[in-house]
Amino acid sequence: MTHTFRVWAPGASEVSVEVDAVVEPMLRERDTVASWTGYWRANVESGAREPRYAFRVDGEGPFPDPRAPRLPDGVHGPGQVVDHAAFEWDDAGFRAPPLSAALFYELHVGTFAPSASDRAAPPHGFEHGGMRASDEVDRVGEQLGAGTFDSAADKLPELAELGVTHVELMPVASASGSRGWGYDGVGLYAVYEAYGGPNGLKRLVNRAHVLGMAVCLDCVYNHLGPEGNYLSRFGPYFTDAYRTPWGEAINLDREGSDEVRAFILDNLEQWFRHYHVDAIRLDAVHALYDEGAVHILEAMQRRVRRLEGELGRPLQLIAESNLNDPRLVRSAEAGGYGLDAQWSDDFHHCVHTLITGEEQGYYRGFRSFSALSKSLRDVFVHDGGYAPARGRRVGRPVGDLPRSRFVHCNQNHDQVGNRAVGERLCHLVSSERAKIAAALTVLQPAVPMLFQGEEWAAGSPFQFFTDHQDRQLAAAVTKGRCEEFSYFGWDPEVVPDPQAESTFRRSMLDWSERERQPHADMLGWYHALIDLRRSYGELYASRWSKPPVVYDEHGRWFCFRRGRFGVAFALSGSADGEQPGVGGTVDVDLQSLLGSSHATAADDVAATSIAGAGGAESSKTGSPSIVLASSDAIVLDGFRLTLPPDTMAVVNVTGEQERVRY
Repeated sequence: MTHTFRVWAPGASEVSVEVDAVVEPMLRERDTVASWTGYWRANVESGAREPRYAFRVDGEGPFPDPRAPRLPDGVHGPGQVVDHAAFEWDDAGFRAPPLSAALFYELHVGTFAPSASDRAAPPHGFEHGGMRASDEVDRVGEQLGAGTFDSAADKLPELAELGVTHVELMPVASASGSRGWGYDGVGLYAVYEAYGGPNGLKRLVNRAHVLGMAVCLDCVYNHLGPEGNYLSRFGPYFTDAYRTPWGEAINLDREGSDEVRAFILDNLEQWFRHYHVDAIRLDAVHALYDEGAVHILEAMQRRVRRLEGELGRPLQLIAESNLNDPRLVRSAEAGGYGLDAQWSDDFHHCVHTLITGEEQGYYRGFRSFSALSKSLRDVFVHDGGYAPARGRRVGRPVGDLPRSRFVHCNQNHDQVGNRAVGERLCHLVSSERAKIAAALTVLQPAVPMLFQGEEWAAGSPFQFFTDHQDRQLAAAVTKGRCEEFSYFGWDPEVVPDPQAESTFRRSMLDWSERERQPHADMLGWYHALIDLRRSYGELYASRWSKPPVVYDEHGRWFCFRRGRFGVAFALSGSADGEQPGVGGTVDVDLQSLLGSSHATAADDVAATSIAGAGGAESSKTGSPSIVLASSDAIVLDGFRLTLPPDTMAVVNVTGEQERVRY
């Protein structure tokens, strides 16, 4: 069988390819008689359908192919050819749901669904206020197997039943060691072998599609990891014109950048074409430094739109950015990059600070009902104004952009895992407050996203873990991890060692918790919220702009309206930082919500005439009724809603509706 091997190495004098231990010289590839492309090519006979291979450059090596579709022996070993056409798919006709109806669920393959259930004594105690992780819940044993694509696929029916529409995988590109978050990938075309390699990922995507769920893959194009990174041996993949917080910047606009850009764009395409993913989350796009006339993000959008037409199914690009810049999701015709959506951290910061009382570090400037109101109505709290945590003005207004172009959450891998010991929200606050955060996230106007285990208030933390084989690098990572927490005032002495296997195992989910209290109660709460959202059109990601909001900063209650539904909650304590658990009941006048100057004509129409996903329109008006409540002590008398401290309710403000019991 003849295999063609091709590699870009514009500065090399000679290149050879080693195929199954046989070395063959490569020839320069020319697009005309006089012009050399910088590529080298060789046609090699091999008895294997998927042979292993590596390149030698100017007598050095062998090095893995920068575009190796598989690295079966890890990032330092040879690549392997992959016959993508050999996989049998069962997902013909699947189309990803629109973002307006989406519910994302972020997961880490290695910790989401451990491949065995045996448990031993806990290597580390973990206890905090609120719904703490008990000794029983926190047991993480030496016999507990790491999660794989196949073990994750086995749990997908539970996510489908929950109402998830998009399963978002943290990065799966090949990286050093057998565990890690994935953001230090170096073999960008290869799938992490520890999870199950290329076919394992395909099986997971195929299973998700059969169950009616789309798959979003987190991809990192702003830097590569430090271990196993051989790209500089081949060409100018990096530039010293810029610097990222994580290492060398990718060369997107300097000499030789055309082929570097092609390297990224082709990689983007392979995930859609060969792995059938439906969306890609682009990590930290503010670190994609590109001063060219066509920014790499615009080039990505163009490539994906062409591919969308070719494949005949919707494809989505979702950016992560800390710039609060809506141009990312504005159309190219309107001067934007045309991406489909972007993460917005401002909503998270508002919810987190109000629920926990924390306001240190980058949380400064978010702990108020007015900030929460602005995030619900305008997406960005900082949209051109002064941001205290940054000491400067940040962002610009989103204007009339649909809220389906923004993704909101109250937890994600960064916000949990980048805490000193990886506490989830339920480890920091009471279950009552965690329920308020859940309701705000699921029922707010943008696209909601959950983080693995959030729906049952998982007892396990999610901590930062690595498996670097280079001892000096490992030591530097451990030291740097401790130093960075000084910004938040956290004690570095309690920071788990990222290199310790116990840190990884401690972060594994325990699915048996779902059947026990208090986890089963929280799971029921999430089911009720999500069922409500997907049953009524006005609770989808909003096509119109600003929901009506009323609140009392001093009285510690807040209410906003989505069509016929009012969402109200009350917090104990006071605005100046008293501890939760004190304070009395509050009365919320729902008529003030209906009469809010924030109300829009679209909201009024939605309140009376939008049909729910499940059936008939609701056009009547009458006495309000409680649809869902976190406590039986909540009382509705006409338009007066009485809320005890740390409770919330969803009220049909236009008429009677059966109450949901969970």
